Amino acid sequence: MPTQIRAATPADLPLILEFIRALATYEKMLPAVEATEEKLRATLFCEQPVAHCVLAFSPAAPGVAPAATPGELQPAGFAIYFFNYSTFLAKPGLYLEDLFVQPSFRGTGLGRALLLHLARIANARGCGRMEWAVLDWNQPAIDFYRKLGAAPMDEWTVFRLTGPALQQYA
Repeated sequence: MPTQIRAATPADLPLILEFIRALATYEKMLPAVEATEEKLRATLFCEQPVAHCVLAFSPAAPGVAPAATPGELQPAGFAIYFFNYSTFLAKPGLYLEDLFVQPSFRGTGLGRALLLHLARIANARGCGRMEWAVLDWNQPAIDFYRKLGAAPMDEWTVFRLTGPALQQYA
């Protein structure tokens, strides 16, 4: 049975939060996670969602115990994205906020399948580009993205205003 990628539903909130925590653990940032099922529901599944989530399900990876039911697909990864806007292109863009593949499914083509799924969404929406950030130390991800044809934007530096620095302007 092939990998399946589908839009997340409110019933998937526990799985989405599990993936967010697993990604944060991988990135050594678990203490920064403030997401809860309630917060995710309010932002992903409201009348005007600020972001979207797709989930990937796949047969058991090599070396992983098979599902309890033969042929059952296992939760294998997810991507969270939102649309932004390029004034230079005068087109929307798709920004990939998070991409995570369970360690046991890495190297199976699942990450590529998730990125290609998002590229199809971007093309269908008339996006002029698709962008994301990667931690400098995550060489496996950097190599993977370059292999797909993605180019680093070395001339740009990301800035962030958060917490008390942001709240002082409330």
